[in-house]
Amino acid sequence: MTLEELKEKMSRAHYVYDDTLATVLYVALTLGRPLLIEGAAGVGKTEVAKVMAAALNRELVRLQCYEGLEESKALYEWNYQKQLLAIQVNQSEDRDALTKSLFSDEYMLERPLLKSIRSEKPVVLLIDEIDKADEEFEAFLLELLSEMQVTVPEVGTIRAKTTPFVVLTSNRARPLSEALRRRCAYLYIDYPDLDKELAILREKLPHVDDRLCAQVALAVQKLRSQEAILKKPSIAETLDWAAALDALGIRELTPDALRQTAGFVLKNNEDLEVLESEPVTRELTGHCGHCGEHTHD
Repeated sequence: MTLEELKEKMSRAHYVYDDTLATVLYVALTLGRPLLIEGAAGVGKTEVAKVMAAALNRELVRLQCYEGLEESKALYEWNYQKQLLAIQVNQSEDRDALTKSLFSDEYMLERPLLKSIRSEKPVVLLIDEIDKADEEFEAFLLELLSEMQVTVPEVGTIRAKTTPFVVLTSNRARPLSEALRRRCAYLYIDYPDLDKELAILREKLPHVDDRLCAQVALAVQKLRSQEAILKKPSIAETLDWAAALDALGIRELTPDALRQTAGFVLKNNEDLEVLESEPVTRELTGHCGHCGEHTHD
């Protein structure tokens, strides 16, 4: 696959990208390198993995990280109920042979990491929010990221049948180790600028009035620039907001429309209270907070 072919496939998946992003994805895919994507929550890091799965026509295998995540939830665990049943049924068998048989594929439950490397067809493996996992789990990943293999104590080393395209995302909640970074290509994604945000709205919601899309995109840009806003709106929330306005038949972002639909773009009470300020309302909509009928220059 060439770079131009990948771009074409991403375009068909209705993904808005720039040349830098497309180039990094292509080179990481070509070299078989894991890709670490960092950025604030909501900038579209996870979407990259979803789009690559769609563009490459591959299954998306997702591992959601969290504090306390253990190998048994990420790699494999044994089917203990089935093992106990086998012990009861085969008590008369040779003990060593029975023990060996209990730790075979028949009793192994695949979790995302093992599934991704044992798949007969290449997959896209998303290791989402790796910064939420403990440092011990991060260290455990190094073998997979560098050698495309994992070690199961009872079985030995399991090498990848096919090479997954691995995407790791991080919101930078904690620093990641240099060992992990060395094993990955790197991409930083920031919030989109106005032109890109508007392009995303037009691509994802082509039925929504273009003037309304422009007003929503500009308002979201202004919301993100407000220091008083604690949780900056994500791209998904931009899309939700525009869709909510459209569902109500609204064609212009007025103060009333803003108040009615604010819960689709801002997700905590402190941020919603910021919108009660007339200067903020006026800045976002161009209308006076007390009259929705006219704009102010």
